[in-house]
Amino acid sequence: MDLEKAEQAVYQLLEALGENPEREGLKETPARVVRMYQEMWQGLHKDPKDEFTAVFNEGNGEAVIVRDIPFYSMCEHHLVPFYGKAHIAYLPNTDRQVTGLSKLARCVETASKRPQVQERLTAEIADGIEQALKPQGVYVFVEAEHMCMTMRGIKKPGSKTITTASRGCYQKDALLRQELLTLLKLG
Repeated sequence: MDLEKAEQAVYQLLEALGENPEREGLKETPARVVRMYQEMWQGLHKDPKDEFTAVFNEGNGEAVIVRDIPFYSMCEHHLVPFYGKAHIAYLPNTDRQVTGLSKLARCVETASKRPQVQERLTAEIADGIEQALKPQGVYVFVEAEHMCMTMRGIKKPGSKTITTASRGCYQKDALLRQELLTLLKLG
């Protein structure tokens, strides 16, 4: 990231909005904003599949489900946050390979830490798991509240957007999907 250029851009935005970037309360704002974006976009040049550094032949061949993984992301259309929870399920491959549970949360974290739309976020999580683990199936359910809908525009706080992505057997078999939704208590 070009820190100097980014700070200048924030400074100029404050000026364009009619603010005085040199007043006491705003003097350090450009640097603070840039540090915030560095943190919020730390997944920008990372691939979610690279988070799966631990794979074990320990599984029992049954579904692995992790639910309620919190995330925060940034709407690429308005540059305001959206946040929520991701729920992930995968059916290990025939070699019964599983990953460390924290790796699933890391995949969500990497995919969410960039300018994003929820639909792509959901697909990137599913694709990362599919590419890294080669499971028989992957199902990702993401629910989020978008500040671009709650603090501006239509102004409907509390509304949730739900997106799903299914791969492999969960894409092909509606009964397996319904079983997962029941296990997740989402459907």
